[in-house]
Amino acid sequence: MTSYRRILLVVDLSEDSLLIGRRAQMLAEALGAEIELLHVVEFVPVEPMGETLMPAVQIEEELLVRARQRLAGLAAELGIPENRCRVEAGNVKSEIVRIARERQVDLIVLGSRERHGLSILLNLTEDTVLHAAPCDVLAVRVGTPRAAPQAR
Repeated sequence: MTSYRRILLVVDLSEDSLLIGRRAQMLAEALGAEIELLHVVEFVPVEPMGETLMPAVQIEEELLVRARQRLAGLAAELGIPENRCRVEAGNVKSEIVRIARERQVDLIVLGSRERHGLSILLNLTEDTVLHAAPCDVLAVRVGTPRAAPQAR
């Protein structure tokens, strides 16, 4: 069995990103692997509502700038060098798979939230990546409510 040497840590920059990063970091340290950090900005088309709305290009650039700043802060907290961090723009699912192939990673680490009701029917990022990735995928469970204490 081949050991993991290149880990792609995918974050959405939510409050859970640090937890996911710490889990990937522990795994990388145990295996002697290197981590690359990725965040993908997916633009949602904006319908102009008047002259006061900023042009779409300006909005997209602002989103990328903010994402780079937040990713740099997370990378600093995790001790990941700046040259192993990247922000991409496009379809989140496609970009994760593309970068994993391009960088020849052995493992993708990303977060996975518990789903209920109709959300179970949606094709979420972690499901698509799991089936399309050229490597193994580790989904770190996040956002799960703590179990209620048992009554005695």
